[in-house]
Amino acid sequence: MLGVLVAAVAGLLLLLLLHGRWFPFLWADLGAFVALDEVYTFSDMERRSNRAARAFALRLGLQPGQTVAVFLPNVPAYVWTWLALAKLGCAMACLNCNVRGRALLHARSAARADIVLSCSELQAAVEEVLPDLKQEGVRVFYLNSTSPTPGVEALLPAIEAASDEPMPQYHTNTTTASKAIYIYTSGTTGLPKAAVVTEMKVMMVANLARICGLRENDIVYTTLPLYHSAGLLIGVGGCLEVGATCVLRAKFSASQFWDDCRRYNVTVIQYVGELMRYLCNSPRRANDREHGVRLAIGNGLRATVWKEFLQRFGPISISEFYGATEGNAGFINYTGKIGAVGRVNVFLKAFASFELIKYNVEEDEPVRNEHGFCIRVRPGETGLLVIKITKSTPFHGYAGDSQKTEKKILRDVFVKGDAFFNSGDLLMMDQEKFLYFQDRVGDTFRWKGENVATTEVEATLAMVDFIQEVNVYGVPVPGCEGKCGMAAVRLKPGQSFDGESLYTFTRDTLPIYAAPRFVRIQNVLEITGTFKQCKGNLVKEGFDPNIITDPLFFRDEKKKSYVPMNPNIYANILDGSLNL
Repeated sequence: MLGVLVAAVAGLLLLLLLHGRWFPFLWADLGAFVALDEVYTFSDMERRSNRAARAFALRLGLQPGQTVAVFLPNVPAYVWTWLALAKLGCAMACLNCNVRGRALLHARSAARADIVLSCSELQAAVEEVLPDLKQEGVRVFYLNSTSPTPGVEALLPAIEAASDEPMPQYHTNTTTASKAIYIYTSGTTGLPKAAVVTEMKVMMVANLARICGLRENDIVYTTLPLYHSAGLLIGVGGCLEVGATCVLRAKFSASQFWDDCRRYNVTVIQYVGELMRYLCNSPRRANDREHGVRLAIGNGLRATVWKEFLQRFGPISISEFYGATEGNAGFINYTGKIGAVGRVNVFLKAFASFELIKYNVEEDEPVRNEHGFCIRVRPGETGLLVIKITKSTPFHGYAGDSQKTEKKILRDVFVKGDAFFNSGDLLMMDQEKFLYFQDRVGDTFRWKGENVATTEVEATLAMVDFIQEVNVYGVPVPGCEGKCGMAAVRLKPGQSFDGESLYTFTRDTLPIYAAPRFVRIQNVLEITGTFKQCKGNLVKEGFDPNIITDPLFFRDEKKKSYVPMNPNIYANILDGSLNL
């Protein structure tokens, strides 16, 4: 019975019976001088998604259980496409609109999607991979009225001509465990991983906003990308779940953020840590506190920025949460304790059995005792967060990559045969049982609100013709959240470093946040006895030209090149006058 009730995303989002309450969804694509707003009621989205579902079924031949890749920026079409696919019982693979080339092809392949829905705004990216997609039998369509790309059909005329009557029940075989969405994690670098999000998880994540305090009469402002679970499931999904209004912006703008909030009478904002830091670093205005925002929902907010944000913009309630898209449990800071991501209590422990265990960062593995079992840390100590995999807290892993799925599972943690999800995050619990995020471990670091997998960036940089070996790592930068990307490289014999060529290559193959900001040339890259690259000393030395004797280069966006690092550049980075 439960499987019937939640047969598809529509079973969650459209159980609301989308009747026409005014102004529930607004897309704000704001330029410097011109505002282009599109307003949709719930009933508008209902009718639009009905038309799209019928067109997808008739023109594309979609069947329940099929996967469709959606390659779109933040536009209203993303929302009604999501709902339309849900009504057909089809899973949606949310391709990051920043990925290009090999990474884009891999992301499509991982989800086994044989149809890609995009738009003419991403024409160049589509045309770059179109021959490969066609060779693999993948069909590509634009959700536009016309198509500038030969071989890519424009679907909007068929959608607009279709009936907006409610769809028949296509998804009778869908259950809570069925695959609903694929979200790509540590993603957007060389080889994105397609995290499996089930129907049950869609419902749970969409309900998070309600738990954080979202109400029906709220107006939520989100600038987060819809290819991420925060923007799509918590932001838009949360609004649909409670019946609140969503104001969706195409891209984040620190200078226009509060003007937007005033213009649209926003009461709730979504954030990631870097977004809040950008707001705090923006020029002060006399009207900084003149807004109606009462609640902020997000994650990754460090205590220092948290305090500064409240002092500058007023007493806004902060609902900080912790969770990974592929994770099997998470936390919510329901008390508002500054800096915390949650608090341990008996109810949380009963739902999800999690532990913080000792972790050797240098060896990149848990510490085990003489019996081979992991060791719990004491309050005040930092440990790796692991969450037991059970029937109520399952781990569904990554589509098309069993090795990476298995890599995220720790086995024989406390007893033989047990299995825990390895979060890859270091947390600390204090004496009052508040939990605090400390850092990421292993081959991943966080920058600009995105997780960057060093091994994937290394694989991309290894394709540069003058690079023999590469070791990518994150280095802390004063005043910035997370860690900034840096690469130590060994050049091929007889080759020289070409800063302009490397800049062009990284611009074309990596998102801006994944491209290393610093490059260090070494004669030999240090490795362990088991041939693992050593990062510890490199991280400690950072990018200080006063310490490092190796040739050191900085990614200069104005000169479009990696230029030699010097004390002046270093000083400007430290004092914040040079923005990374």
